[in-house]
Amino acid sequence: CSGFNPAGMMKGNFFTRGMNADDMQRVTAQFVAAAEQARDAGFDAVELHMGHGYLLNQFISPLNNRREDEYGGSAENRVRFPAQVLKAVKGAVGKEIAVLAKINVSDGVRRGADQNDAIVTARALEAAGADMLVLSGGRNVESTWFMFGSNMNREAIGKMLRSQRDWIASFMIGMAAQTEPRISFKEMYFLEYSRAIRKAVSVPLAYLGGVKSLANAEQAMDEGFECVVLARALLHEPALVNKFQSGELEISGCDNCNACVAYIYHPDGTRCVHRPKNDPALTTFVSTAR
Repeated sequence: CSGFNPAGMMKGNFFTRGMNADDMQRVTAQFVAAAEQARDAGFDAVELHMGHGYLLNQFISPLNNRREDEYGGSAENRVRFPAQVLKAVKGAVGKEIAVLAKINVSDGVRRGADQNDAIVTARALEAAGADMLVLSGGRNVESTWFMFGSNMNREAIGKMLRSQRDWIASFMIGMAAQTEPRISFKEMYFLEYSRAIRKAVSVPLAYLGGVKSLANAEQAMDEGFECVVLARALLHEPALVNKFQSGELEISGCDNCNACVAYIYHPDGTRCVHRPKNDPALTTFVSTAR
């Protein structure tokens, strides 16, 4: 939901402060606890999100990081805390499950982290023991167009938000549409950025960004990436990989309309608008807690 904070403002940036040593220790412990919980639940891997404008990306990105201590300034300093978090998680669960990190190949925004920063980040996380890096990009407020390789479907998102009576968020989405560049989707839209990181590190890399066909996946593998990541294509056709393997399909039917993004805000869960609605049973969980 969206709205005004207790100070009567829509953004809290004016009230933020730099994390101190106690904050960093607490947050690191929370990442470790979450990884341990995932391990105990039987998962094979955890992914630390260091992209898209979330906390660890805010350390990496000069757009947010204005620190003047050992955690700010140079790209090497800015990735220091994220690398420490990864190392702590790796030390806690790394003998039992894989520890991945998702990073931005670029923030895609002025004054944000660029490709050179991404290379420094990748090298630092490789040294910290990452089992794989997932290469993404963009920030989910400032540069969604860069993240998705195409413009958001602001009309669909606004309609969904209004149906939830979230008038403020709907207004903000409309305003954001006025400032982003107009771009058209193209397959493999992060490839040039990701190639530079592939040349810089030997840690396994997952290619992400505009993989729509079997040929796209094969190209990524041929260029030295260990695997590919799919999102919208799987929302459109959850059995896509099996159909690639069987030969039934060679390309996704996803048209990259991005209307699926609107359903992030729907209580029934994200879905492809070209497919039947979600079975409520898939998003309903019965608690066993007492």
